[in-house]
Amino acid sequence: MLNNGYPKAPLLEGLGEASKQKNMTSKERFDLTVTHKQPDKVVVDFGSTAVTGIHVLSVENLRKHYGLESRPVRVIEPYQMLGEVDSELVEAMGIDVIGAWGRNNMFGIYNHEPLKEMTTFWGQKVLVPNGFHTNFDEKGDLLIYPEGDLSAQASARMPKASYFFDAIIRQEPIDEEKIDVKDNLEEFGLVTEQELNFWKEATRNARATGKAVIAGLGGTALGDIALVPGIQMKHPKGIRDIAEWYMSTVMRPEYVTAIFDRQSEIALENFRRLHDVIGDNLDAVFICGTDFGTQDSTFCAPEQFDDLWLPYYRRINDWVHANTSWKTFKHSCGAVETLMSRFVDAGFDIINPVQVSAKGMDPAHLKNTFGKDLVFWGGGIDTQKTLPYSTSEQVREEVLRLCDIFAKDGGFVFNTVHNIQANVPVENIVAMVDAIKEFNGEK
Repeated sequence: MLNNGYPKAPLLEGLGEASKQKNMTSKERFDLTVTHKQPDKVVVDFGSTAVTGIHVLSVENLRKHYGLESRPVRVIEPYQMLGEVDSELVEAMGIDVIGAWGRNNMFGIYNHEPLKEMTTFWGQKVLVPNGFHTNFDEKGDLLIYPEGDLSAQASARMPKASYFFDAIIRQEPIDEEKIDVKDNLEEFGLVTEQELNFWKEATRNARATGKAVIAGLGGTALGDIALVPGIQMKHPKGIRDIAEWYMSTVMRPEYVTAIFDRQSEIALENFRRLHDVIGDNLDAVFICGTDFGTQDSTFCAPEQFDDLWLPYYRRINDWVHANTSWKTFKHSCGAVETLMSRFVDAGFDIINPVQVSAKGMDPAHLKNTFGKDLVFWGGGIDTQKTLPYSTSEQVREEVLRLCDIFAKDGGFVFNTVHNIQANVPVENIVAMVDAIKEFNGEK
């Protein structure tokens, strides 16, 4: 027994002899987990999506800790300044899931090589795409532009004291008599041949690693406020102000559902085309990152969720389940216990980030009540208080406790409650990783 009473390699208990005798691959481990069967070890994800990632500064600190080559870290998701978790860190941290990333980033800029160096406000040299063009405003804040076009109006700003970008709201005056659903559908078009070829190669390369693979194929985020402002667009029309969008879900529900209806139709046509080229090279698809929770409550009543979102989520999830082997991934921060049964009814397989510090989000209750229907991808450690501010031993204890709750009978992918931010003590991140390995019987 360990000092805290947690047994080594608890997941080996109850496994058949064949499973005990062989060391599962990451893909085999993942496949058991998402079908609510006991794997040999807890599945681990750091960095596969824009909501399970690590800030570029913390990635650099981890590379230093593990004695990896000193070089600028690539920014894989620039809006939040998330760093690439490359194959060296995947090995060092025991990661089982990797992401296949799209052709363009959130600013509409081609997000791959060639890359160039950029120095951040905090003095770190990072790698960004060649088309990543920025300027400074009169306050010295960093401005970035849709498609990297400096002649356009800036679409996001990074304040000098910040570690990530905030959207600049470019809301045109709203004329109720002329408001047009098509304006809020401008970014949702049919996938191009170029994009199909890109996804075919990206998912094939990801599959070749032997890891489980997840991707956000785009077009299925229904009202995600990170996307509503249209930061990749030069002249966004329609409702682009975040407060105005929230008000529209109450004041203009027919407008919102008309957007979701057409958006989901386009998305499913794209999924048909994408599945033809991707096939089984994808294990999970990130459907939507719309947040429904605050720290203490939800943004909407369950009945409003049923009216506005559920029919379109179900349309998307039903198609995925009928036509692919992919599992569907839903992200929603906050106190969403009252919506968990709705997420199940909508057909989601996976819920993230499992904000265990929010009201009503008791880990044991969630596992006992929804653990047969939902995979908990996240919830491995609180990132508001424990990971950034506690001692390494407190980090260890929380990881072991939450793994003990969530890991039974599969249905758990370890990740933090949302992304690991900048300036989290590297000792605590390492303590978290070591605790997972300890729980898995690797230490």
